[in-house]
Amino acid sequence: MPGATMDSELPVEPQSIKKLSFKSMKRALDLFSPIHGQFPPPDPESKKIRVSHKLNTEYGGVKSVGTESSAHTASAKSQSEKASTPSNVLALPGPEQPNDMQKGAPQKDLVISSTAQPRGPSEVGVQGRSTAVVPAHGSSERNLSTSAIMERIPSRWPRPVWHPPWKNYRVISGHLGWVRSVAVDPSNTWFCTGSADRTIKIWDLASGRLKLTLTGHIDQIRGLAVSSKHTYMFSAGDDKLVKCWDLEQNKVIRSYHGHLSGVYSLALHPTIDILLTGGRDSVCRVWDIRSKMQIHALSGHDNTVCSIFTRPTDPQVITGSHDSTIKFWDLRYGKTMATLTHHKKSVRAMAPHPKEDCLYLHLLRILRSLNSQQESSCTTCSDRVTILQLSTETIINSAAVNEEGVMATAGDNGSLWFWDWKSGHNFQQAQTIVQPGSLDSEAGIYAIMYDLTGSRLITCEADKTIKMWKEDETATPETHPLHFKPPRDIRRF
Repeated sequence: MPGATMDSELPVEPQSIKKLSFKSMKRALDLFSPIHGQFPPPDPESKKIRVSHKLNTEYGGVKSVGTESSAHTASAKSQSEKASTPSNVLALPGPEQPNDMQKGAPQKDLVISSTAQPRGPSEVGVQGRSTAVVPAHGSSERNLSTSAIMERIPSRWPRPVWHPPWKNYRVISGHLGWVRSVAVDPSNTWFCTGSADRTIKIWDLASGRLKLTLTGHIDQIRGLAVSSKHTYMFSAGDDKLVKCWDLEQNKVIRSYHGHLSGVYSLALHPTIDILLTGGRDSVCRVWDIRSKMQIHALSGHDNTVCSIFTRPTDPQVITGSHDSTIKFWDLRYGKTMATLTHHKKSVRAMAPHPKEDCLYLHLLRILRSLNSQQESSCTTCSDRVTILQLSTETIINSAAVNEEGVMATAGDNGSLWFWDWKSGHNFQQAQTIVQPGSLDSEAGIYAIMYDLTGSRLITCEADKTIKMWKEDETATPETHPLHFKPPRDIRRF
């Protein structure tokens, strides 16, 4: 008896609940799933049921109309019965031979219609809001999807207006360096250009002859503006200087000091006697023209202010910078009203529309490939909504828009692209020709500008020349047809 008591009281190895539960799970898997980790063999019967259910779900409302030529009477009778009874299932003949259906001829097209019901046998094939035709031949090779039975909605993208192509009709030489800036006289009789040779040259707009050469800067000239209310011309350059020229005396009468680095952009307010300059010191400075006093220093950008645009109404000052932002400024208080951060890289130029409350902003975006792609976005000034984006194949240095809605963009590789303003359609891609004595790499276009009529385009280029462009008078819509397709991401079904 004592020995039996000792055997029954042998110590049991303690085990945790976690270990016991894992053992139980392993026994269950070994018992009920001996081939754990492998898929069960396919069941042909269940696959057949599943496929038939999917077909009935997707195409239950569609029936083919394939009839044999020997069943003329039966086919016509069945069609009259289907027309008399309301149903959502429509099986219509092909649009090429609509009368053969009534005669009982075999059909080879499947036409799928939406919502509308035929009222009689004679109306079969013509009722309904829209139809989609699916050819019967080759249907076995085509994977039909639900897009075939969906109503197609036409694209709402605006169709572009036809514009004649532009051609180069004049090349002007005279500068000894890169031509970096251009401005047109408000009387539309002459224009001025600033160059890396530190001179400003005034040219006759009609003949292209040189009228005057002004010297005074000690570095290249990057910005020019001509006043419409005074006989003044303003210039800015990399020498940190902003000069006011009196065109009656052809000399400098004022200089505006305050920039800490090169001045890249310059603009005149359309209604107030103030001057706005922006440069590499990341500040847009507002100057009183007469007193030479600095009114505001609009600071907020983190990089070079390379483009300035002024308007008579708020926002009166718009600046674009290499920090990839565009800022709207309150000129009264000198503070930022809004900041646009849509761009990925530098905003290099801004082009306002002459009539509409809209402007184009140009940026540089580097792609994953070795090439660079330029995107431009059209932004309204009032509600700051991006309307559309365009793409080119190079860096955009400048842009201009005329009243007819022709926007020109100048590339760093000498490309000059023309766009329709409303639709964003690129109707012409021109390439500048490097003049003899210049390298092929000097094909860049630094500045472009329309004259006041919008019929002539002036381009300032790296081959030290100025080129003038105009529309081709001999072009017609027949000789230069409009090839336009709406963007794929905008098209709807």
